[in-house]
Amino acid sequence: MAAPTANPQHTPTPVSGTIAVAMSGGVDSSAVAAILKAEGHQIVGLTLQLWNQRRLRPESDGEPEAVTGRCCSLDDVYDARRVAEQVGIPYYVVNQQERFEADVIRPFVSEYLAGRTPIPCTLCNNHLKFDQLLLTAQSIGADRIATGHYARNEFSPERNRWILMRPADHAKDQTYFLFGLTQHQLSRTLFPLGHMTKPEVRIRAAEHGLALAAKPDSQEICFIPDGDYKRFISAYLAEQGEQLPDTAGDMVAPTGEILGHHDGIHNFTVGQRKGLGVSTANPLYVLQVDAANHRIVAGSEDELLSHTLRARNLNWISIPALTAPMRVQVKIRHRHQPAWATITATAPDEVTAEFDEPQRAITPGQAAVFYHNDEVVGGGWIL
Repeated sequence: MAAPTANPQHTPTPVSGTIAVAMSGGVDSSAVAAILKAEGHQIVGLTLQLWNQRRLRPESDGEPEAVTGRCCSLDDVYDARRVAEQVGIPYYVVNQQERFEADVIRPFVSEYLAGRTPIPCTLCNNHLKFDQLLLTAQSIGADRIATGHYARNEFSPERNRWILMRPADHAKDQTYFLFGLTQHQLSRTLFPLGHMTKPEVRIRAAEHGLALAAKPDSQEICFIPDGDYKRFISAYLAEQGEQLPDTAGDMVAPTGEILGHHDGIHNFTVGQRKGLGVSTANPLYVLQVDAANHRIVAGSEDELLSHTLRARNLNWISIPALTAPMRVQVKIRHRHQPAWATITATAPDEVTAEFDEPQRAITPGQAAVFYHNDEVVGGGWIL
């Protein structure tokens, strides 16, 4: 990988000794608070209140069901506050519900209605956890934030850039969700768990006497605890007094042959097999969500394979820009094994990735994140 040009604005600047720890109420962020406090740092705990768990869900027997879940729940706030008291640090809850709804919930609903599959965790990181949280931290005199994400970052004097890297525990790697971080955000962020494995973190939490050392991990989509995003979309629109758009249409084969009909494009995502509502001799998979024509294209699993993707709205981390074709490994989903490809700039703020081997179910709306060894080169959103 060619060495990027230097940019003096990324040189580290002096910071104060105060660190704001983003406390979610889980074992990872709680362990971070305990570890940093034990190391002698001056820290303060911050919890972002993002989603009201009492927001309505679809009605059941005439009564609305309360949203329940792990992240953003009252139980999590209680757990975070209890850890802060035990560790002996100041603790504050910061209400960011309006911003979360505008920057995460609304785009989540809109993307599905447009036939794409969004990643709310990345939007939350970009707009709240590493944006608003940093601003809040600075307002109370903390120049740095620390989170429980499994990632590593360090400054490269040779490149004059901050570099984001995969953690020691690749099974817990969360860099896929962090590709949107800016150089400024990376310069003000600590990832104390980047060199640890999850079992080691639980051991450290137990050593510090944290009662939640064995607390299960929270799910990825914090505002949909039951995993039924289709119910959530319908309920949210109803709560807002909006109608679910009528996007019913045909389900067709790649040849154009009509296989059946569907109730709306938001019910489908590329690679989906179950719930197609069509009976055939061989399994069918969603190959494409054609939003413009309200069509779902379905075919065989082999037809899910593709050698190419395009990504837009790029953020570069280990390089300032892509000026020539580059060999990288690309992740197209959080659990996807990075695959070798060549990325080339094909339009302003757009790249094309040509994979050495075809990849399964490349999905519009998901992120394509580019790696060189353990470094995050950058990433963008799949078209």
